[in-house]
Amino acid sequence: MGTWPVFLTAISTILGAILFLRFGYAVAHVGLVSTLMIVFVGHLVTVPTALAVAEIATNQKVEGGGAYYMISRSFGLNIGGAIGLALYLSQAISVAFYVIAFTVACRDLLHWADVAHGVAIDPMWVNLGVMALLTVLMVGKGANLGVKALYIVVVLLFSALVLFFLGSGPGNPNLSPLATIPDVLTTASGDTVNRFSFFEVFTFIFPAFTGIAAGLGLSGDLKDPRSSIPKGTIWATVVGIVIYIAVAIKLWWSAPLEALAADELYMENIALWGPIIPIGLAAAAMSSALGSVMVAPRTLQAIAADEIFPARMSAWLKKGRGSQNEPVRASLATCAIAFVFVLMGDINAVAEIISMFFMVTYGAICLVSFLEHMAADPSYRPTFRSHWSISLMGAVLCVVLMFGMNPTYATASLIIMVLIHAWVSRLGGGQRGMVRLFRGVIFQVQRFLQLALQMSDDDDLEESTGWRPFVLAISPDTFDRQEGFDMVRWVAYRHGFGTYMHFVKGFLSQETQAEARKAQAQLVKRARGNRSRVHLDTIISPSYTSAIAQC
Repeated sequence: MGTWPVFLTAISTILGAILFLRFGYAVAHVGLVSTLMIVFVGHLVTVPTALAVAEIATNQKVEGGGAYYMISRSFGLNIGGAIGLALYLSQAISVAFYVIAFTVACRDLLHWADVAHGVAIDPMWVNLGVMALLTVLMVGKGANLGVKALYIVVVLLFSALVLFFLGSGPGNPNLSPLATIPDVLTTASGDTVNRFSFFEVFTFIFPAFTGIAAGLGLSGDLKDPRSSIPKGTIWATVVGIVIYIAVAIKLWWSAPLEALAADELYMENIALWGPIIPIGLAAAAMSSALGSVMVAPRTLQAIAADEIFPARMSAWLKKGRGSQNEPVRASLATCAIAFVFVLMGDINAVAEIISMFFMVTYGAICLVSFLEHMAADPSYRPTFRSHWSISLMGAVLCVVLMFGMNPTYATASLIIMVLIHAWVSRLGGGQRGMVRLFRGVIFQVQRFLQLALQMSDDDDLEESTGWRPFVLAISPDTFDRQEGFDMVRWVAYRHGFGTYMHFVKGFLSQETQAEARKAQAQLVKRARGNRSRVHLDTIISPSYTSAIAQC
């Protein structure tokens, strides 16, 4: 597979259920300007994440596991495992969201069955039936079926959108771009609609924007993922933004705000042929569900292959089927999680949970990407690069928006993320990924400060009334005479800077290098014992005089 499946998977999720179900709500509840602002702000989070992942994808060979594989191989298993588990939960819960949306698309059909034939069907049974069908399809047919279905779905999606734009509604009597419905609206049917706030609407809309990452999960099935992933993802993002803006403007122009608030599928009253909208919604919901149920098991399988879980659990989940290593067992686990959230039945509640998980995942990806830029690791050499400020903006915005949407959920999500990281670090071999990143950042900060001091104006230095002691001590008798080390420690206490170097006599060889490393470890251990703030090092030289000259 090439770039096209990545684009189709992403665009079918971007132009998914939320576009049909919630954009009319958004225009009615917060107005056109705020709706466009939601699109803009949402992409200020997702675009930096997409750029960060595209950058990671071009850094090294990409295999199965999508975003998880790329992140874990670039930043370490402890970071990748924590982000990967949060990402997997987002993807698995998304399956439930799209199944519920599919049932909403069938409302006219359910109403017809009740009126014409007296057959009342509980929407929950439709939810469970569709979820069961998805489980059977993915376990039996795998990803190939999902990719083939995407072609049909995308045709239906674009047909629905074309007929929507060609149609005309009753028009909006109040064309102010800032106009909204009243705080409490009584609809023609007598129902009461309470106006949502900006952040509440943002919470319901945000999962639509996360579709830009949907194609990443196909990385293991792509011929050239280093090329296909960045191209497919970026093109899907651009097309999606244009369509979001156009749909919002069309809804605002074509329908009264009260009608948009009262009927979540009012788009069918605007379209040139109304039935195409629920058909498009059903296709979009099913395609998004297929996309999520294709991607999530591969993420889980890749996590299990890295033995992030306990041994038996990892061994069971990572086992695939056939030459393509289809994640049958991971698919079963994913569908089981989706079934739990399908039982909630409330599309807004599920959307809020998904938004929070995606926010914490994207924020973590952007933060780690920012730290990687700051650390400037020589081994990190992607062919596609973004600027560090973009990643920093994405990370900060994620935190701000999380607490704006729901402070309680945001706090709980961050705590869960920290606990997952601690658990993964304990099972997977410590804090190597984070330690490497922070050491790199500290090195760059130290380098910057030293260069800044060096470039300072000499006149400014001469006029300074402060004096800070700098002391360097070299000794071959480090472990026989404690006094030399103590003197350096006292001189450098708080206001100065001290360097203590253990002298190893001889030429550089494996033996002297091993001796120097052993001495360094002993020095660090001693410094920790007395809380020393002295820089410790070793030096190998044939004579004491040459050692001093080297310094």
